[in-house]
Amino acid sequence: MPTPTDRPPSRPPSTPRPALNGRPPSPPDPALQQRAWTALSLGMLSLLGLSLAGGLRRAVYVIAAAFVLGALAAWLGGTTMSRARRAGSARPRGAVAGLILGILGLAFSAIALIVFAMFWKELSAYSNCLSGANTLTAQQVCQHQFSQTITNEIRSLQPAS
Repeated sequence: MPTPTDRPPSRPPSTPRPALNGRPPSPPDPALQQRAWTALSLGMLSLLGLSLAGGLRRAVYVIAAAFVLGALAAWLGGTTMSRARRAGSARPRGAVAGLILGILGLAFSAIALIVFAMFWKELSAYSNCLSGANTLTAQQVCQHQFSQTITNEIRSLQPAS
């Protein structure tokens, strides 16, 4: 009977998982590694672009560019991983992160573009109101009008019960 002081046999240090043929995967091709880093960079640029979108007119273009960058990052990340798998090599560093950041940038950009499309008239009126508001009170009036018009627009979108 084992006593509390007995220790289980120690395990050898973990090794990389072997490929299907029994050998460890070879390092990724430098071209695939470069594609992975490009995917990661484009994914980060996509999310950075979303955070820097300021001004109503310019924001639409910046968000559209972030959408394209996110799509490119997701495509590059996905194709890089599949090419590495097909070649039997290890997955290049940055490919998964590029894929994830690309999908996040793509999703957030799509949501922002849909919101802009749905509420363009209200957002434009709010932007025009704010550009003429010189005082804090005038800015608050603009914000109140904007929130009222958005609330009314959302109510009109809901089905009648």
